[in-house]
Amino acid sequence: MGSEVVFHFTIKLSDDSVADSTKVSNKPAKLVIGDGSLTKGFEDCLIGLEAGQEAAFTLPPEQAFGQPNPDNIYYVDRTKFTDVTPEVGAIIAFTQPDGSDLPGLVREVAGQSVTIDFNHPLAGQTLTFEVEIIEVKSLATEVE
Repeated sequence: MGSEVVFHFTIKLSDDSVADSTKVSNKPAKLVIGDGSLTKGFEDCLIGLEAGQEAAFTLPPEQAFGQPNPDNIYYVDRTKFTDVTPEVGAIIAFTQPDGSDLPGLVREVAGQSVTIDFNHPLAGQTLTFEVEIIEVKSLATEVE
């Protein structure tokens, strides 16, 4: 980890619609390169950019959010849903053993079976990552 980067980003789908953007809230993102908050594919796009620069990169699924994994699709008995009614398109948070929440997308409700997809919503998609770099700070510590 060597740099902290403050930047605005927009993620566009292949049809040019916007999936996410920090410009909507006008709150730029901040990350330390290598901290894991972005995928390596996205981080690689930021390396070498300096404050004031803008750039756009098109990333295949493997460099963005990966391909959908069939192992991340679960079939849950409808009776397990006591607080919410599962409806197609709804995102439901499932509490994990460590106490963290994992969002799942309801793909199908058939009888007593509810299909939940835990893949990232943008998995399998080619994305355009547009960035505007606001600030880059080196985090290298000086040796005395």
